[in-house]
Amino acid sequence: MPSTFFGLGVASSGLNAFQAAVNVTANNVANVDTKGYSRQTLNKEAYGAMRVPQRYGSVGMGVNAISVTRTRNQYYNQKYWKNQSNFGYYEQKLYYVSQMEEYFKDEKDVNPGFTTIFTSFNTAMDSLKTHAGDSSYRTQMISEAEKLQQYFNHCATELESLQRDINDEVKTTVEFINASAQKIALLNKQINVIEINGGYANELRDERELVLDELSKIINIETEEYKVENSNDPDKYLGGTVFNVKVNGQRLVDNFEYHELTVTSRKYKHNQSDIDGLYDVTWKETNTTFNVWGSNQKGSLRGLFELRDGNDEMNVRGTVVIDATGSGQGSNGDRFVIEYPNITDPNLLSLPERGAVTVDATEYHYDSFEVQLNKDTGEIERIIFDIVDDETVSGTLLSKAGGKTLTAGSTVNFKGIPYYQNQMNTFVRSYSKEFNSLEKQSRDLYGNTATAFFTAKDKTSNTVLKFSGSEDRKFMVDGKLVEEPEFDGVLVEDGDRSYYSYTSTSDCYYRMTASTFLVNPDISRDPKLFGATKQVGPDENEPGVDAYDIVEKILDLQNKKDIFRSGGAAAYLECIYADITVDTEECRVFLLNYEEIQTAIDRQRKSESGVDEDEEGLNLVKFQNAYNLNAKVISTLTEMYDQLILHTGA
Repeated sequence: MPSTFFGLGVASSGLNAFQAAVNVTANNVANVDTKGYSRQTLNKEAYGAMRVPQRYGSVGMGVNAISVTRTRNQYYNQKYWKNQSNFGYYEQKLYYVSQMEEYFKDEKDVNPGFTTIFTSFNTAMDSLKTHAGDSSYRTQMISEAEKLQQYFNHCATELESLQRDINDEVKTTVEFINASAQKIALLNKQINVIEINGGYANELRDERELVLDELSKIINIETEEYKVENSNDPDKYLGGTVFNVKVNGQRLVDNFEYHELTVTSRKYKHNQSDIDGLYDVTWKETNTTFNVWGSNQKGSLRGLFELRDGNDEMNVRGTVVIDATGSGQGSNGDRFVIEYPNITDPNLLSLPERGAVTVDATEYHYDSFEVQLNKDTGEIERIIFDIVDDETVSGTLLSKAGGKTLTAGSTVNFKGIPYYQNQMNTFVRSYSKEFNSLEKQSRDLYGNTATAFFTAKDKTSNTVLKFSGSEDRKFMVDGKLVEEPEFDGVLVEDGDRSYYSYTSTSDCYYRMTASTFLVNPDISRDPKLFGATKQVGPDENEPGVDAYDIVEKILDLQNKKDIFRSGGAAAYLECIYADITVDTEECRVFLLNYEEIQTAIDRQRKSESGVDEDEEGLNLVKFQNAYNLNAKVISTLTEMYDQLILHTGA
């Protein structure tokens, strides 16, 4: 039979429970604006009933506050983290693509770009037509040419600087990933310490998911959590859990441990205009490559790699062929030879002088290469890569490589910095080659054969390249002296096969880039060295000093469509600006879409886990009333006990 004062215990349990409920509500209200906080709820259950001998058999013993747990839907967490990766991917790309867009803008007098500068150069060239013998007009034209040179040099420098900034951010991002992984592992341990002892680590779980929110913006993550089982009694929950974080199927966090990533500097470039020391990301423990290009991988880290390495798949690829001996041996050691690569225009070639090639998933490095051009068309027929001495490849391996695809550098389907560098390189090479070819058919005011007008500086030796080109081969057509098209390299007669050959260190247009592009210093110092009129045959009359037939042909290059895409030279860089404008707008549109999705998912997530001020206000009133009602029970029982004790039997 329950005690006479049994009711006081029941009412007291109600007071304690609703006092705790008010405290939990107060904590929710205090954290209404706390980032990552999940609304907490007091969980209550009825005490077990007491058996009594009366007919009703048992009597309730009150209420018990058993736990304070948070409200969080893991389904919305997963959706949020997945969307965060896409959001971070486009946010990162938009930030840097917008900067690249500024480099190619043309604001005329405020910030003159390519169109303004190139037009001014051709205007000065046009003025030279009627004053070909006047040094002042020549000087003006050369001055405008130097502005064109400075424009390309400046753009190349800015892109190199941007690539360096992105590369530094890759390292910073990897460090952030490691710090996040370490923090998650530490939180896992702290959560288990609390929960194994019967508590609920609500705040620590919120903190862990806040870290995951930030981490998912950088890389695409997968999480798993399961309870620790008692091997002797699987149905008995020990209170602990195992929490893992995976990236590309590999564990970044393995409960209490984490696996670090590290960056290593490339010894061999992937693109010709890359800066030195670009970082690759590897797993520190195993030294295996971190697959940032995984099909499911997004996030800001991938965005950084696409911006830094993106070449729009304009790298060299071709089928490996084996020579007649099957040994693959060249004069400089082992080599890989490819025929008819995907890039046949030498002006589009973006191979670094020393770089990396991949054959059958194995990476090799070369320290030089040779390009062989068709004798008649000037197109690339063969590229030969000389493997570095410490990576000698056996004849057997080379034979097995026959018929396999060789990939030089990396294939990145995005118009990043290497793409725009290569587009500028292509322009200066194509335009300079045509310009210089015409110049070499002219004579200067001293009566000598003119030299190349546009040249390049060798950064290593600080010397100016001459661009002597192929051998001079001239012949008469209808009584006029004609020169064959100028191709890079030296003419090679190899049995039945004839081709032009040049190496990565030859005096060739491959070595002209936007950063090395230069107006011939000799012509800058002496404008009379510029050739405005053609050389004449033995039966032709000497033209006067004001003749300008070569100048007219140079002016025609503006609209010569067979050497530039989408029209002549004037339109070429406009196409580049159109490319980057389209990319910028695409990134902006996708970013807005994923931002809207992010907002929608976060709203759904907060509808369950967020603190609603109105709801908490109602809870306060509800819990206060319940508390007051339990107090009223105690007050009523007190009056009953007073009656019982003081007045019974008087």
